Amino acid sequence: MNTTKVCDNTYRFSVNAEPNSLLFESLWPIPEGVSMNSYIVKGDKTAIIDGVCGWDGVPESLLDQLKKAEIALEDIDYVVINHMEPDHSEWLKDFAAMRSDFKIYTHQKSKILLERLLDVTQEIHAVKTGDTLDLGQGHVLSFVEIPNVHWPETIATFDTKTKTLFSCDAFGSFKSVPDDLFTDSMSSDEIADYENETLRYYANIIGAFSAPVKSAVKKLVPLGDISTIAPGHGLIWRENTDHIVDLYSKYAAYSNGPAEKAVTIIWASMYGNTGKAVPEAVKALEEEGVQVFVHKVPESHISYIIRDVWQSSGVIIAGPTYEYKLFPGLVSALDELGKKKAKNRKAFHFGSYGWKSGSQAEIDEINERLKMKWEFLEPVTFIGSPSEDDISVIRSRCAELAHSVIDWIAETEQAS
Repeated sequence: MNTTKVCDNTYRFSVNAEPNSLLFESLWPIPEGVSMNSYIVKGDKTAIIDGVCGWDGVPESLLDQLKKAEIALEDIDYVVINHMEPDHSEWLKDFAAMRSDFKIYTHQKSKILLERLLDVTQEIHAVKTGDTLDLGQGHVLSFVEIPNVHWPETIATFDTKTKTLFSCDAFGSFKSVPDDLFTDSMSSDEIADYENETLRYYANIIGAFSAPVKSAVKKLVPLGDISTIAPGHGLIWRENTDHIVDLYSKYAAYSNGPAEKAVTIIWASMYGNTGKAVPEAVKALEEEGVQVFVHKVPESHISYIIRDVWQSSGVIIAGPTYEYKLFPGLVSALDELGKKKAKNRKAFHFGSYGWKSGSQAEIDEINERLKMKWEFLEPVTFIGSPSEDDISVIRSRCAELAHSVIDWIAETEQAS
């Protein structure tokens, strides 16, 4: 674990999960790792905000970081829990065994989880928006409720002296963070390199809660200038905090579309027949000037499919009929996209069948059941291998899809 000074009397305690060492939330790949950040704010009293994860050993790692920050264990008076998910709170069991005399500040809804998940019985202060905790020396922590970003009990904590927002999972990202790396010392290219994993983190972890994200961003306005955003995962944003807030606002808007001038093709092919038309679809889309993301199932992990559909205004589902319905891997992908609330996409389906085509009917059922509101062009299905005429019609539909995406974005921009 690493100790880094963030600003006046404020330290980050962090650990990086190694690339591919685990699945985040037991679901999402981390090929570039992920950082786990917790924070110490020291006034006359000292508070830990969020918590160190036990990936590399608690209590040993916590004691080591306290020593580096020249903070004694017995000087920690308060624990602030912004979010009760175990990657931010499970460390409390070990901490309580080392020091039992501390007070917890958290949301009312966290109390039951503290008791049930962690068997923690320390003094708990339930906080709501506007409540404060004075640490002395000007460090007054102000609490803001941001429910469902991404659990109902989530809060953010703002130090009114240093203008630092401790946002937990909000404004976070995948990818490991080297020691002493802050955005004010990074080039725009280096920051852009993190943005791809910020988008995937948002789409995978936060995307289904995009409406609460919009509300949370509005709640930041009364705080005034925010000089630093310190999330539970990912980069600490200093000076250019508007950038990460703008990114999250943009990603939240993608939920209901339009997103970027892009189309994601999600495809499967049992014996290569549907697959013969996929390269032609890609060419037709690119000829119309849209970006194309291509994912074959089950080879592509759903994490990356969600990321690319999230940033796309159009989607193509290309796959065969299987047992009179859509190919199962595509059903699974569509179902997850619906649950993540990737809504209002322009869409098109094509694919092969043998005796009877039933794929579009199942797509329509999923679209209706999950209230996805995807707008589909007329599908193209064909017996066995696609003919030249089938390919021609598929290319025509793809061009039509591209035009509808481009026009939709233009109309939205004009309206705003």
